[in-house]
This record gives sequence, C-alpha cells and structure tokens, in this order.
Amino acid sequence: MSSDSGTRQMADGRPGYRLVRREDVELTDALPGRSSGLTTCRLVDGALGSTHMALTLVSLVEGHVDEHLHSYETSFYVLEGEPLLYLEGHGMRLQPGACGAVPVGAPHAFRCTGSALWIEMASPRPRADGSDSFLLGPAPDSEATPLDVRDPRNHNLFLLTEGETDLDRLKRAQAMGAPTVSGSMATAVLAYSGIAVKMLVDQRLDAQLHTMFMVDYQPGACANPHDHPFEESYYMLDGEVDVVANGDRYTLRAGDVFWTGTGCVHAFYETQGRTVRWLETSAPGPPPRHSYRHERDWDYLVERLASDTSVGAV
Repeated sequence: MSSDSGTRQMADGRPGYRLVRREDVELTDALPGRSSGLTTCRLVDGALGSTHMALTLVSLVEGHVDEHLHSYETSFYVLEGEPLLYLEGHGMRLQPGACGAVPVGAPHAFRCTGSALWIEMASPRPRADGSDSFLLGPAPDSEATPLDVRDPRNHNLFLLTEGETDLDRLKRAQAMGAPTVSGSMATAVLAYSGIAVKMLVDQRLDAQLHTMFMVDYQPGACANPHDHPFEESYYMLDGEVDVVANGDRYTLRAGDVFWTGTGCVHAFYETQGRTVRWLETSAPGPPPRHSYRHERDWDYLVERLASDTSVGAV
C-alpha cells in the first residue's frame, strides 16, 4: 500500500484523488493584517485538484480573525478548544463537536483566548486572488454565550455530542428535557452496511451549496466501489480504514485527509476489526436522486444483458 501524499490525476482521463498524510500537514501564518494567532493549512482546493471545494485546517491561538464575509458558503467543525464565533453580531462560545454553516454574505469573526483547532469547508471553491472575501472591520469583543442548540435563533449551528450516532440509544424515546434539539430528522442517523452517517451541515442549517457529515464504521463495515456527481473530502478522526480509489489502495489513519473528484471510483473497507470515524464533506450538495453510482449494480446489468438472448433481436 502506498503512503505518499499528493494529488493523483489519471493519465487515461479518469477523475483524480488526493491523499494528505498527517505528518505532511503544515500550518502557516494566514490573513496578515486581518488576524492574529491564526495559522492554516489548505488541504484541498483548486491548485490541489478540486473544482468545487476548499478544505482547510485552521488553528487560532490567543488571537482573532477580523469580521468579514464571503460570496461563497462555508462551514466548520471544531476539533479542539473553545473558539468564540461572532455570526451576524451574535457571539457564541463553541466546543469540540460544534459545527455550523456560515451562509453566503453572512458577517462573521472569531476570537480565542486559548488555542482552538477546526476544519473549515468552503463551496464553491474560493477565488485564488481573494476577491470573493470582504473585510468589514475589527472582530467584535462583546460577551459570547455558550452555544445553545435548543435556541431557534442558532438555526445555523449544531453540536454533535457523545452517543448521538449510537443506534441502540436512538431506539429509545428522547426525554422532554433532553439538552439537545428535539427528536426528528435533525437527530436521525442513517445506517447501512455497518456504517452510520450523521448529517451535520446541510439545508437544515441553511447550507445550500455543500454538506458536512460524520461517518462511523463498525468492525468489518464496507462501502463497495462507487462514484458520485460531486466531490468528497474525508478528514480522519479515529481508527484506520482502507480506501481504494481508481484501483489504488491506501490505509488512512487519524489526521490523514483524502479527497475524491467527481466520478472517481472509490471504496472503503474496515479490516482491523475496530471502529473508525471521519468527517466528510461534499460539494456541490448531493442531488435528490442518483447521488451514488455503485459499480456492482451496473456490473449486474451487464451480466443480465449477457444472459438475455432477446437482447439485440429486432
């Protein structure tokens, strides 16, 4: 199995993919003059093969990011620390597992009195010259309150807490006073083939151009070869999983990043008998139908056509 970071553009015209190993992630100073204590690493963008997205690892240490807005849509997922998010003038203290959508044109800023680390997703892909970002002024320094996901005013934000992808827990009724959003499709988990998928950022949070979700694999889980009419990124959080993209196989571990272009045939296999978790994004947002194209289904059609003697008859 290969372990080399880099983007693979296929010479035969097949869509490419990108692998970034954790040890190759390097944070560098960002937004000079508009921030302090901010370092970032661009994991996926146009220069790295993507057409539709940019994925960035963001670190903020004892610093701030000035208030600004974009003509593209962004989302975030907090990995470490408690950054303060000021979204359209309202300050919220986030925590690990907090996530949300920042709509097109929404003023926002960040502050942090300690250290924080988060993943940031953008769609459509930001322009290389930065002309689709607009500086508004200094970051607010007003009081920030802890994120309250039950407050309907925080409709762009969500908090993924321990056990929310536990299928056995979801079989039980939710208590009226449970400190989460009310039981509904907002708390639902999609389960198949040993895989649990929990949507984090989608149209429910007013994201129109992309999605972000958590993926949990049980021991032995698999997603057989398939492709999509959109791009995907995968940020590994826990465990390890084998990925096969256009016939090339790699083992992904915590901190690694993988990206598949539109039409890249890929598959995932858990082979160690352990659980796996990663954060996944897609852009553009998946269509209502035909968001997956599984190789096995079309191979089955080929077999049926080969055995059908009436095919080709007039």
